Amino acid sequence: MTIRHGYYATWRGTEYEASPDEDVVRLYATRAAEGFQQVTPDRYVRVVPLSEVDQLRYVTTHCTWRGEPFVVLGEHDGWLRVEYSGGKAPLAEALGLELFDRGVYQAWASEHEVEGLHEETV
Repeated sequence: MTIRHGYYATWRGTEYEASPDEDVVRLYATRAAEGFQQVTPDRYVRVVPLSEVDQLRYVTTHCTWRGEPFVVLGEHDGWLRVEYSGGKAPLAEALGLELFDRGVYQAWASEHEVEGLHEETV
């Protein structure tokens, strides 16, 4: 499963990573496409009016790890960067999670240890 966390837009029948900004949306592609400008070797961007976007949504990936709820922020070499979403600081500390910011606890979890990996869309 691909880990997705952020905005995604459907434009002209294709889904893109996206960044909305008032009445426009930046669409991001990983290869050259008509009307897209290259910004890095494997990143292309095109700005379109929000009115032309068929669908805009925010996608997050969730899982259960060590019996507790987490949001998956990213992945690397079989490991998932997870952020505790249970809201209980003492429990997060007992699990040995890293304090990333005030009230925000994260860890690296083996993808083989997580359960219930699924996307939620807003």
